[in-house]
Amino acid sequence: MKTRNLIIAIASIALFACNNEGNEKINDLDGTYIGTLTSVDLGQTKSFNTTSDAVAEITSMGDQIEVHCYGGDLDTTYMLNYYQNKDSVMVCITGTDFENMYGHMLGGNHMSGGMMSDKNNNETEWMHHLNDEHQAGDEHFGGFNMSQHTFDYTFHFTDGNSNTQMKFSGVRNN
Repeated sequence: MKTRNLIIAIASIALFACNNEGNEKINDLDGTYIGTLTSVDLGQTKSFNTTSDAVAEITSMGDQIEVHCYGGDLDTTYMLNYYQNKDSVMVCITGTDFENMYGHMLGGNHMSGGMMSDKNNNETEWMHHLNDEHQAGDEHFGGFNMSQHTFDYTFHFTDGNSNTQMKFSGVRNN
C-alpha cells in the first residue's frame, strides 16, 4: 500500500511539473520596465533620431500581455501574444494587426501562446508559432530576456507619408 501511494505521489509530481512548463517564467513578465525610447523616421529624409526616457507597464491577461508604453512622444497600449523560447519569451502582434503587418493569416490557429498542445517533442512554443503561423521573411519586433529581466519592442507607426519606428528597451523595475 505504501509503495502504491509513493508511486502515485511521484507520478502526480511528474505530471504537475510537465504541465507547468515555463509558467513560472511567464508570471515574471508582469511589471514596470524602465528604459529608453528611440525614434527613427524611416521616410525618405530619415530626418530624426531621438532618444527619451520611457516606461513599459506589462500586465498578463490570459494568453496575452498588455503593453502600455509611454515616454517622449509615445503613449500607446498594445495586446501581444507571448511564446516561451528557452531562456526568453518572444512576442507577436495579434488578430487584424497580425494580418495587416504580414498580409496573411495561416491555418495553424496558434496565435495564443498557451494553447499549443500539438507541438513536436523538442519544439518551443515560439518555434511552433513560427512554423504554423508565419512565412519565411516575416519580421518580429521584440521580446523578453528572462535572465536579464529586460524587455525590448519596436513599435511601427505609419501616418500618411511618414513611417516611424520607436524602439523601447528597458529593465524590469519591480
